[in-house]
Amino acid sequence: MGVEYSRPAMSPRTLRIRAAIVGGLGLAAGIGMFLARRIPQDPEYHNFADRRPFLGIPNFGDVVSNLPFCVVGAWALAWLARRSERIGPGKPFLAYAEWWGWCVVFVGVFFTGLGSAYYHWAPDTFTLFWDRLPMTVAFMGVLGVQVMERISLRGGSMLIVPFLVTGFSSVVAWRLGEGQGTGDLRLYALVQFYPMVAIPLMLWLFPARYTGAADLLVAFGWYMAAKANEALDARIFEWTSHAVSGHTLKHLCAATGTAWMFWMLTRRRPLDGVRQDEPEGGTRSSRV
Repeated sequence: MGVEYSRPAMSPRTLRIRAAIVGGLGLAAGIGMFLARRIPQDPEYHNFADRRPFLGIPNFGDVVSNLPFCVVGAWALAWLARRSERIGPGKPFLAYAEWWGWCVVFVGVFFTGLGSAYYHWAPDTFTLFWDRLPMTVAFMGVLGVQVMERISLRGGSMLIVPFLVTGFSSVVAWRLGEGQGTGDLRLYALVQFYPMVAIPLMLWLFPARYTGAADLLVAFGWYMAAKANEALDARIFEWTSHAVSGHTLKHLCAATGTAWMFWMLTRRRPLDGVRQDEPEGGTRSSRV
């Protein structure tokens, strides 16, 4: 059960200042990435610890561990498809734009499972493109819906498409550069890591519209665990006596995070006093 507390409605001036903090952080990160040196693709990136085949499937652990993404994505999309049951007063979504944004997220999750499995079946630069592309849909989708639900429904609705275009562009630009020997991961790094900072910041600075806000932090924690396992791929493979690799655990942790977000959506409801046409900054209570 969540802990409820009340706080006054946010004034337009406070809303603008806090929104400027989040936007300014993105601008600063973008300028920093532009000024930084080109980030080339590590040639050792494709050398994962567990390369064992099983049942005719190469790199079995890293391939099959993507299945949960497909399961969660498909299940969430089937649940979201019952639109009339999901949108409206007292329902998981007060606005159509929020529902649409979360559809984008779980489309990204589903195709992340397919793209990552395809990549790990035969890891190389070509297949890596199809691994990274749907991930940007999920990253940018989550960022867009949090802008809608925390800062501005209208603003988030307007920004989600540019966010998605930026995500797509980051992977396309990297892939085209790889073909010319000048691959650059700076924009992709920004797409991947800016939401990891901006979303917790939005959860802290802006009031919630729905119950279950703490579940987003739990999902974020699972994603951080995924990144830690990824960094310790070979070491975990050794520590577990070759039972499982860190990269396989990365997939499982990240998929658990997406499942947690889906579980949050099925349970959440608008907070007391929040209207379907709630003005920006007008939420009067929050629950963590």
